[in-house]
Amino acid sequence: MKRFQITPNDSNQRLDKFLMKAVPLLPVGMLYKYIREKRIKLNGGRCEISHKLVAGDVLELYINDEFFADRQAPFLAAPPEIAVVYEDENILLADKPPGLLVHEDDSGEADTLIHRIQHYLYNKGEFDSREENSFSPALCNRIDRNTGGIVIAAKNFATLQVMSEKIKQREVRKLYICLVCGIPSPPQATLEGWHVKDSATNTVQIFRKPQPGAKTALTRYSVLQHNDENSLLEVELLTGRTHQIRAHMASIGHPLLGDTKYGHKQVKAGGRKFQALYSYKIIFDFKTPSGHLEYLNGKSFEVEKIPFGL
Repeated sequence: MKRFQITPNDSNQRLDKFLMKAVPLLPVGMLYKYIREKRIKLNGGRCEISHKLVAGDVLELYINDEFFADRQAPFLAAPPEIAVVYEDENILLADKPPGLLVHEDDSGEADTLIHRIQHYLYNKGEFDSREENSFSPALCNRIDRNTGGIVIAAKNFATLQVMSEKIKQREVRKLYICLVCGIPSPPQATLEGWHVKDSATNTVQIFRKPQPGAKTALTRYSVLQHNDENSLLEVELLTGRTHQIRAHMASIGHPLLGDTKYGHKQVKAGGRKFQALYSYKIIFDFKTPSGHLEYLNGKSFEVEKIPFGL
């Protein structure tokens, strides 16, 4: 028999979702079967898969020990060094270097941003996977592997819930710096396009007129500096689409330097390892109640150094 005491980091989630994370070796079909057969009990009695857990609940699982193998800590395989832009008891803003994955992909690469953050917090004594039932520090947003800049991590489940909703409601502003070919005209504009993704090739197209199945893409840019060949831009995402900045700037004839996916031969020959795109600034601009994160409202944070310029 295995007993789980529900903590604040486990609360406010469905019982079945909690068990999928707390007992990952237990097949989902067997999980539902054991609930029906009362081999999984909540506070000593029968439970339903849709029951919302609260702190203090007790779950008892009368199932085979084979499903409770010791948890591995894959984050320990990643280095614990990260560039911290800001940190408090609830959130951590990390400056991700270009070339680093934010999460594991099909390659199984252990060195990811989230693993580095978890290892960093483990070394600080703020996170131990052996003491958590279902929660691990998690990323609230993500950026492409070859894009650098600020990524938000939540240190607890309540923060992950609030911050994910704020990002969904566009109450967290994300500003980027990029280098593009040519000089956009006018020097300031909000681009509107229709975004179509091709999952097979992991590429997107931006059209200037509505297309079947397309989503609106809004991208605001300002030219900060320029020379005869290139421009340094500040760009703000007003929608959050895949490869939005790269594809949108390319669609108006100003691809990013170093972007081999959406650029042209001149861009490819530029000798850059990654596209010149950096998520350099975060602004918390809450319009709706934000609970325990209200202290962040109105604050902005930016990286100390952008690794490119004119």
